[in-house]
Amino acid sequence: MFRFPMRRPVQALAVSLLALSLGSASLSAAEPDDVVAKVGDAEITEADIAFAARDIGKELQRFPPTQWRQLLLDAVVDMELLAQAARAEGIDQDPDFKKQLEFLELQALRNAYLAQKVAGSVSEDEVKAAYEKEFADFEGPEEIRARHILVKEKAEAEALIKDLDGGADFAELAREKSTGPSGPNGGDLGYFAKGQMVPAFQDAAFALEPGAYTKEPVETQFGWHVIKLEDKRRQEKPALEQVEAGLRQKLIRERYDAKMAELKETVSVEILDEELAKPAEEGEAAAEGEKTE
Repeated sequence: MFRFPMRRPVQALAVSLLALSLGSASLSAAEPDDVVAKVGDAEITEADIAFAARDIGKELQRFPPTQWRQLLLDAVVDMELLAQAARAEGIDQDPDFKKQLEFLELQALRNAYLAQKVAGSVSEDEVKAAYEKEFADFEGPEEIRARHILVKEKAEAEALIKDLDGGADFAELAREKSTGPSGPNGGDLGYFAKGQMVPAFQDAAFALEPGAYTKEPVETQFGWHVIKLEDKRRQEKPALEQVEAGLRQKLIRERYDAKMAELKETVSVEILDEELAKPAEEGEAAAEGEKTE
């Protein structure tokens, strides 16, 4: 029987449960308390399978989605069999096990509180409000749109400049003469900001006005360029969808910090170990110093 190592990947749950619902018509209509199997007198429910998916979702990615439900059931059956064997041996009464169980309960309660009362308290409206506030006066970096013609020799570039002075079309010359990958597209490089091109090219391009081209060839490690500036603009602010996750995490962090400060004000925390108490005291002193500045 296949056995999964028990791990806790954080990001796999949503993907796993979605794929499970797609892979099983019955699961989408199932209730958490629905019993799917029995091991002795113990019942395995849909909720058990969902929790197993949270634990081992990452490992499931190695298998076809059609197998996931069966693999999860196998894993839960294995756990139940081993758990029953552990109880029969009295392991559930072992003091070390009880301490571990207490810690796992502590951890689970922490996670549930954070999910429900901290992360879960950040609404869509709050995220939108944070977006409007952060990007209200947004002014992105300057971007330009340029074309270029790349050739191997300086004399070739000089000849192209003469053709342009005589009224030749820049895009047509780029298609005919440029050795760069943008040549077939009329030398169009699209929009770019400072820092995205090699210095010599960038300096020459940003020094131009829209519609103008370089009157002298520009040399880079790629060859000789003739550059034409098509347009200048300021980079637009990002769409909400692009920054939503980061804004939400920022709000969650702020809410977490506020909640922890509130709890530490209302519940006494005493560090009895002298060595461990020193860093805590130093941190408190630093925090007090920041308040008075």
